[in-house]
Amino acid sequence: MNYLELLFPDFALIVLGYVLCRFTPINRNIWQPVEQLVYYLLFPVLLFHSITRNPIQWGEASQLLAAGVLGGLAGIALTYSLPHLPVLGRRIDARSYAGAAQVAFRFNSFIALALVSRLAGPDGLLYVSVLIGVSVPLFNVAAVWPMSRGSGQPFVGQLLRNPLIIATISALLFNAAGLKIPALIETPVARLGAASIALGLMAAGAGLKLSALASNKLLAGELLLIRHAVQPLIAFAMVKLFTLNQPQAIALMAFSSLPTASSCYVLAVRMGYEGSLVASLISLSTMLGVLSLPFGLWLIGI
Repeated sequence: MNYLELLFPDFALIVLGYVLCRFTPINRNIWQPVEQLVYYLLFPVLLFHSITRNPIQWGEASQLLAAGVLGGLAGIALTYSLPHLPVLGRRIDARSYAGAAQVAFRFNSFIALALVSRLAGPDGLLYVSVLIGVSVPLFNVAAVWPMSRGSGQPFVGQLLRNPLIIATISALLFNAAGLKIPALIETPVARLGAASIALGLMAAGAGLKLSALASNKLLAGELLLIRHAVQPLIAFAMVKLFTLNQPQAIALMAFSSLPTASSCYVLAVRMGYEGSLVASLISLSTMLGVLSLPFGLWLIGI
């Protein structure tokens, strides 16, 4: 598996967004409406379509779901503990932490689907789809919590208005009811979802300011350490604890070793936080995925 080749398209789009914003007339005035379009329409459509595309076999995936949820909660708890660490916690800027904490536990679902499909076939693709469906609402709630506290915005109100959570919960209910998107509109829906990938990554590049890392080196290092080293180790412990079979183990390890989600940037900006730090972390996380993905799969002998 050529992980560099797998991750290069995402990183290339981030760089393209940066170049367009900095060196062409396609500047910040243009990218701000693009961010809104991705956040409120395109990415929710992608989530809904990916979850409703195939029926979810909950019984077959119960052990995997338990492992994924427990591992995810452990990563969230570890991230939430950072501001409270002795000595180190006092050196973290509270507002920077609130906007960037999500980087440590959210994941790039596009890469997850592509990677597991290649490694584990249809069974693995089904398992990782189930993980995505359950984890997206959990991780989005965890992402919104520190931002709502940091900005003084009502937490429940933010959840009820969060288009990513609305789309995911609606899709899970839609899937559980045995419904399918009508064939006539499935192609337009798929194309809208696909557009969110390119535009979301380019929007992250447009907001990129590597200088934002200079004043947040400790926070950046801690978040990326959790995302790319600790999360794979937690997932490996879950594989052993729940004795997952090989397709399930591949799905969980790949899922837990991925770069962070490109939509972290859009969520942070839409909730009133400075996106430059988050965009920089997305770029670094994408590069670090070349190391963490092989590491995670090596742990289970793949």
